[in-house]
Amino acid sequence: MRIIAFFAAALLSSTMVFAQQNDPVIMTVNGQPINRSEFEYSYNKNNTEGVIDKKSVEEYVDLFINYKLKVQAALDAKLDTLTSFKQEFMTYRDQQVRPSMITDADVEAEARKIYKETRDRIENSGGLVRCAHILLALKQKATDSEQTAIANRADSIYNVLKKGGNFAELAKKYSADPGSAARGGELPLITKGQTVQSFETALFSMKPGEISHPVLSPFGYHIIKYIEKEEFQPYDSLKADIYHFIEARNLREQIIDQKLKDMAVEAGNGVTPQQLVEKRLAEMEAKDANLKHLIREYHDGLLLFEISNRTVWEKAAKDEAGLEAYFKKHKKDYKWEESRFKGIAYHTKNKADIKAVRDCIAKTPFAQWGEKLRKAFNNDSVIRIRVEKGIFKKGDNALVDKEIFKKDTVLSPVKNYPFDAVYGKKIKAPEVMDDVRGQVVSDYQEELERAWLGALRRKYKVVVNRDVLLTVNKH
Repeated sequence: MRIIAFFAAALLSSTMVFAQQNDPVIMTVNGQPINRSEFEYSYNKNNTEGVIDKKSVEEYVDLFINYKLKVQAALDAKLDTLTSFKQEFMTYRDQQVRPSMITDADVEAEARKIYKETRDRIENSGGLVRCAHILLALKQKATDSEQTAIANRADSIYNVLKKGGNFAELAKKYSADPGSAARGGELPLITKGQTVQSFETALFSMKPGEISHPVLSPFGYHIIKYIEKEEFQPYDSLKADIYHFIEARNLREQIIDQKLKDMAVEAGNGVTPQQLVEKRLAEMEAKDANLKHLIREYHDGLLLFEISNRTVWEKAAKDEAGLEAYFKKHKKDYKWEESRFKGIAYHTKNKADIKAVRDCIAKTPFAQWGEKLRKAFNNDSVIRIRVEKGIFKKGDNALVDKEIFKKDTVLSPVKNYPFDAVYGKKIKAPEVMDDVRGQVVSDYQEELERAWLGALRRKYKVVVNRDVLLTVNKH
C-alpha cells in the first residue's frame, strides 16, 4: 500500500510540475495566482491587428493588474453572491455549453416528429382540400334589404353555375376576394381550423367536383367549389420548412432540455440536468483553454461592471456636492476658446408669442426654462412653440449663428412656425457646473477611479513574475 501511495504521489507531483511548467503563474493578486495563459488570452484579445492604441506586454501589465484588483474588490464585496449576478452569469455560461448537447440527429428526429404529428392531425381531421370560392361581400351592419339583394345575386350566380357556367370566369368577374379572384377563385390548400366555421362545415361535407349553395359567413355569401383532396406532402419536400420552423420557434432549446432530462434519468443516482451541463463544460474547457478564459472573462466582466458602477460611475453621476466641489476646484480647466450662447432658439406660430416666451422665463433659472415653457405654451393639444435649449457654439444652430454670432447663414423655415427668435446671453466661460455637466461628470469619474485604484493597490499585494512575463506569446 505504501508503494502504491508513493507512486500515486510521485505521479501527481510530476503532473503538477508539468502543468506549472506548461502554464506557469505570471502574477498573484491578493495571494490569488493568475496563470500565463489567462494573461496571454487577455493581452492578445485586446491587442489584435487594427487596434489603434496597441500596447506592449509591459504596458498592458498595469491595465491587467487594475482589472484584476477591481474584480478582487467585487469578490470581497460578495457581489458574486447576488442573485442577479448568478442568473446572468449562469445563463451566459450555459449558452456556451448547451449547443454542444444537441446533434444533427437530434434535430432530424424532432423534425420528423413534427412532420408526423402534423400529418396525422391533418389527415385525421379531413385532410388537405383544394377549393375555390366566389365571395359576394356583405357589410357587417347591412340592412335586411341589402342582405336580400346580395343573397339574390349569389343565388343568380349559383344558378348560372348549375347550368354549366365557368366557375373561374365568374369568380374573376364577381368575387369580392381579389386575391383568389385573380386565380379563378382558387384558395390555398385548406385544412380544418383555418377558416370560419360556416365555410369549413360546408366545405368538409362536400365531395370533389361539387359546388355548394351560397353559404353565409361573417364576410358575406360564398359559393364554394370542392376541387380535390390532396395527399399530405412527403417529408423530404417539407424538411426545409420544418427546419426553419424549428429555428424560428427556438425549439432547439426545448430539444436540449428534453435530452438533458432523458440523460439525467439514464444516469440515475440523483444526477440533475444542470450537473450534466457542468460536466460537459469541464470536458470542453479541458480541450479548449480559450473557452475557459472566455467564461472567466465574462464572469469577471460582470463583477467589474457592477463594482465600477457602484464605486465610480453611478456614484459620480449622483454626487451633486462632489461634482460642484470638483467644478469649483477645476473651474479654470473648463474655459472655452470662443464665447458661447447660453439660451434658446425658438419658433412660434404667432408673433406675439416671441415676447411672451421671453417674459415667461426672464426671471427663471436657466435649468428650469424647459419645463416652464412646456407648461406655459405646450401643455395642451396645441403646440404653440418649438424650442431648442442649450449652450451653443458656432455651427451648432443656424438661427443662433445668424442672430448671435452674426454669420451669413441661410435658415430652413420650420413648417407652421414662421416666427424665429433667440433668447439668452453670450458667455465666455461656464458660469455654473451644469453648463459643462457632462464633462465634469466624466472628469470626476476619472478622479474617483484614480483614487480607488490607489486604495486597491495599497490594500492588495500584487507580485509579478518578470521571468514568466518575458515568455508571453504575442499573436
